[in-house]
Amino acid sequence: MPFVFSLLMLAAMVFAVVDIVLRDDGQIKHMPKLVWLLLVILLPLVGVVLWFTIGREYPERAPRASRPAHRAAAPAPAPMHDTRTTEQQLADLEREIEEERLRAELRRRTGDETQSAG
Repeated sequence: MPFVFSLLMLAAMVFAVVDIVLRDDGQIKHMPKLVWLLLVILLPLVGVVLWFTIGREYPERAPRASRPAHRAAAPAPAPMHDTRTTEQQLADLEREIEEERLRAELRRRTGDETQSAG
């Protein structure tokens, strides 16, 4: 069991050292890159834990919606924002209703004319 712990600690230390070296200076918090490297190498357990908890800057993530992991869904379209006032919306709706009434009247009349002609 100590062998497994030593192996995991070595892997974590190597991962932390590579992460520190490859990371930009602007993404490292609290101490310079060299100090983090020395801390991780000289005190592996403490250094690795401190590096991954407070030393590096993590990108901010948007909250995830609960969805199945096996299915990738397309992003939802952004909701459309209507810039019209309520009065304008009501006037447009009344116009649409009137147009539909006139179309129905026209269909009824053309239907009557074709029946009477035939």
